[in-house]
Amino acid sequence: MIHDDIPTDTFFTLPDHADQSSALRRTGIEIEFAGLSVAEAAQVVQHLWGGIIEPVDDRDLNVKGGQFGDVKVELDISLQKKWAEDLAAQALGGLVPVEIVTAPLAQGDLPQADRLVGALRKAGALGTRARLAYGFGLHLNPELPGPDGVGLVAVARAYALLEPWLRQSDPIDPARRVLPFVDPWPLDLTDALAQTARWTVAQFARTYTAHAPSRHYGLDLLPALQHLHAEALAAVPVAHLKGARPTFHYRLPEARLDEPGWSIAYEWNRWCLIEAVAINSAVLEDLAQRWQDHRTALVPRGRDWAAQVETVLAAANL
Repeated sequence: MIHDDIPTDTFFTLPDHADQSSALRRTGIEIEFAGLSVAEAAQVVQHLWGGIIEPVDDRDLNVKGGQFGDVKVELDISLQKKWAEDLAAQALGGLVPVEIVTAPLAQGDLPQADRLVGALRKAGALGTRARLAYGFGLHLNPELPGPDGVGLVAVARAYALLEPWLRQSDPIDPARRVLPFVDPWPLDLTDALAQTARWTVAQFARTYTAHAPSRHYGLDLLPALQHLHAEALAAVPVAHLKGARPTFHYRLPEARLDEPGWSIAYEWNRWCLIEAVAINSAVLEDLAQRWQDHRTALVPRGRDWAAQVETVLAAANL
């Protein structure tokens, strides 16, 4: 299987989109875990990257002025009232993950994120499969390929067509699967993307928000669309609009940072594969046509789609 050959110790380079170079694109990383307090995790960051630890409030810290920019270390709980967050944190204890949020990192600096994973692992951090009820994620936030949304629709098409294969090839933990944070894109959205190759970003924004008006998907495009076409998001609930950002918000990966074979490089390279499909029009159109045939087949073919994706990617040497 292709997943067996995805490197875990080197980081692929993001491909260029049209005439837009990806060399300077940066990526913010959010990683959730248990086993350490906010203060202990901040000390790990400070020891590795330098900086000064400054309190934000009684639960959150910033590590300011480090080698790779400012880093937030916080309890990952977000309710409408602080008193409710305090009660939830006390009641749930270790089920509320600590989250580290990096500044946007240059591609050449991404290996530092795996150095941080190693340091957290050594300090006792636990990943999503360490306990039955954990459901911790790794979020990657690559900058968009261009200021006007160049490549966004193609990446959305590629992700929609690859998502079932991504999920089947490396299934996410049951605890994360039942939580409403990394849902699959609706099939109607994938159908629409498979049938349409020439949408403008504005047209895609209207279709996306009609089918997926939530941030709780494996790929959340609301921040990017809010940045590019905020007017198209009028029907999206306010609670799901966390701010405009010129980035993808890839939420599907899970944080397994206490497992020696796991790395951020592995998850990053899976994202790069999505972008590699997005820039390969022949592969993308082949997958789109196969998806339409798959969806209209008279005899349901179950898990056949992942096998078709595997065949197409292998033939294209991706």
